[in-house]
Formats: sequence, C-alpha cells, structure tokens
Amino acid sequence: MGGVRILEWLAPAVPREGVDWEAVYREEMPRVFNYFRYRGLERATAEDLTSATFEKAWRARERYRKDRAAVSTWLLAIGRNVAIDHFRRSRPEVPLVGDAARDEETPETAALRAGQSRRLTELLRALPERERELLALKYGADATNRAIATLTGLSESNVGTILHRTVVSLRSRWDEGGPQ
Repeated sequence: MGGVRILEWLAPAVPREGVDWEAVYREEMPRVFNYFRYRGLERATAEDLTSATFEKAWRARERYRKDRAAVSTWLLAIGRNVAIDHFRRSRPEVPLVGDAARDEETPETAALRAGQSRRLTELLRALPERERELLALKYGADATNRAIATLTGLSESNVGTILHRTVVSLRSRWDEGGPQ
C-alpha cells in the first residue's frame, strides 16, 4: 500500500554541501519574516519566530530533500508549523503596527497610517483562517501559488481562485470603510 511512500522517506537526504545555507538565509529570511508579519504578529514576535524557523531548519538540514521541494517551500512549511505552535500557545490578539521610525512623518500622516493599519488588521481578522493563511503566504512570504499549493494541499488553481476572491472581497470592504 504505502511501499513507494516509505521508500521516498527512506531515500538519503541531500548532503550538507548541496545547499549554500548562508545564501538560503540571506535570500529567504525576509520572506519568512514577512510571512509572520502578515499573520498579524508584532515585529519582535515575528523576529523570534523567524529565528525559530531557521533554527529548526538548521537542525533538520540533513533531512532536507531537494527532489521533494525547493528550499524556500521547505522553510515556509517549517515556518507554518512554527506559527501554528505559536498560535496554539498564545492565541494573541495583537494589532499590526508600523515597524520603522519615520523621521519625516508628520503627526497627521502617522495617525493616518496607524488608522489604516488598524483597519487592515480588522479586515484581515474578519477573514476565515484559510484565507488569512493564504494571504500571509502569498504577500508576506512572497510564495508562488505552486509553493502555496504544495504547503497547503490545495490545487494551484484553487489557491489562485481563493486568493483572487479574497483580495476582491478585501478591496470591496476597504472601499466600504469597514471590516464587514
């Protein structure tokens, strides 16, 4: 029954030399971090979870299999598990806030930006979990629809359809002025 699958998992892992882990970190760290930010986490929490993701990946580097997924997809799968564990533990209700000090920002633009950020957070929180997850992967982690499909078990076409409908719905709600 599962003989082929068992053989896939027993196949030797890609040797450490096969992946430039420093380059992977440089290229993928912003995507993993943004994934956590798009999940609505504060900067410090997103940094901690990004660090945990890369630590888990480093510890499991011998098990990475190039023939099963790209390194970026493998890292996002680890990141999703880190996020799931985090949300199970804490169930936070944290507003999405701006991260960088803006030297030239006026009080008016700062207030406008904060209001827009709160409104976006409300709109995102009103979405079902699946849609929030897909948006975080697509726009936070900059994942392709194919990578998202691999991570979620949805078809690539279904991912694209759900994302399109979700974005259209968010735009409509944004234009209406509320999280309905």
